[in-house]
Amino acid sequence: MRYMIIGIGGTGGAIGAHLANAGNDVIFIARGRHLEAMRQNGLRVIRPDGEFVVEPVCAYTMEEYPETSDSAPDVIFVCVKGYSVDSIIPFIAEAAGSETIVIPILNIFGTGGRMQQKLPEVTVLDGCIYVASEIKEPGCIRMNGTILRVVFGLRKDQKDLEAELRPRLEKIESDLNDAGIRGILSDNIERDAMRKFSYVSPQGACGLYYDIPAGPIQSPGEARDCFAGLVKEISDLADAMGIGFGCDVREESLRILDALSPDMTTSLQRDVAAGRSSEADGLIYEVLKMGEEYGIDLPLYKKIAAELRRRGIK
Repeated sequence: MRYMIIGIGGTGGAIGAHLANAGNDVIFIARGRHLEAMRQNGLRVIRPDGEFVVEPVCAYTMEEYPETSDSAPDVIFVCVKGYSVDSIIPFIAEAAGSETIVIPILNIFGTGGRMQQKLPEVTVLDGCIYVASEIKEPGCIRMNGTILRVVFGLRKDQKDLEAELRPRLEKIESDLNDAGIRGILSDNIERDAMRKFSYVSPQGACGLYYDIPAGPIQSPGEARDCFAGLVKEISDLADAMGIGFGCDVREESLRILDALSPDMTTSLQRDVAAGRSSEADGLIYEVLKMGEEYGIDLPLYKKIAAELRRRGIK
């Protein structure tokens, strides 16, 4: 299968590099100094248990790719930030074929369904990832842990496609696992994506509100209580949406949090600190919109959103 990865940051870089290192046909869509470094020296991945370099890499900008492609990719992993999704829709529409499967791997819940409305000619699934990874320098991805798990699947409104797509989806799952990525073809992607969201949204919101890394949230106190409360509000929202987790996500999220390096901050915090566009809308403000839609009061999210708006964080 031919894979395309759009966005070669910590998420896309880790997925694409592992797939390519295992011998898969992978096209990287990147830009700037990162792209130039990849072209010159390959894509280096530093893991806690070792490192490897993918060289050469098949890497292009979005503007270059249509002129060089000879066939459509079978799978497109979308690994950009939420605020960039709309800008890449025209490129996906041009690059994809009628049989292409698009898998968004974003922090923001519901991205696949929104993308599907704008890409009616292709099949857009939903997905999420568990990884602690970032660009260390141009051409180099650093993983801060060995966990690399990709969960993907058809939404409930796509179940009529299951018989047709099952062999290809199982092939994607197999390719991921063969590449050292824990690939999971989910039978309930709404549940699994919301379960991931129930950790990443509270961590970003809590870390940004208190302006702290993971360490202070790992210790008993106000910040940890806030984090646990935010997870509970997401769990209540999921119940109202008919998405049953089947477990205590507060305990699960606290375990994930406690396993982090104490100095770890979220990409949301790093983007805000650097004055860049951030995913605050999709990770925090959108939660309040969902709460209004499903009639759920979310007092902690309301308090944090009000403070972040006061600070001018969009």
